[in-house]
Amino acid sequence: MRRAIIAIGLGVFAWSNLAHAANLTGDKVVLRALDKVTATTKDYTVPVGDTLRYGSLEIGVRHCEKKPPEETPETYAFLQISDARTNGSGEDGEQETLFSGWMFASSPALSALDHPVYDIWVLDCIIPYRAEPEPEEGVTDLEKSELR
Repeated sequence: MRRAIIAIGLGVFAWSNLAHAANLTGDKVVLRALDKVTATTKDYTVPVGDTLRYGSLEIGVRHCEKKPPEETPETYAFLQISDARTNGSGEDGEQETLFSGWMFASSPALSALDHPVYDIWVLDCIIPYRAEPEPEEGVTDLEKSELR
């Protein structure tokens, strides 16, 4: 009997650790850009699919997600960053891809941009508001309050 209770307890414990809510997909990313020469930072909100131009950098935001509130906080975004180099006479040269991958808000050094003048960090992923569906007609006010 005791073994059965222990086995059931371990099974419930293992199942509860496997149950995770799905990540929330956002439609905008909040980035912080640092110009190391002037020591200034600026925050930008960039829609997913758009490109931000900061100095000589082009930052393409491809995707962002964050963990649901009941889990350990984490925000991450897939960015593609290129640098518009000049050819030595001040004319635009070839684009050089500097970074293509996931950046994590909680660990910016884990996957960072390596540039002598600029730094880019992910701060947040903005999740679009989704209103709760309205109850069907004919539902009483008491039933509406119980549905919420």
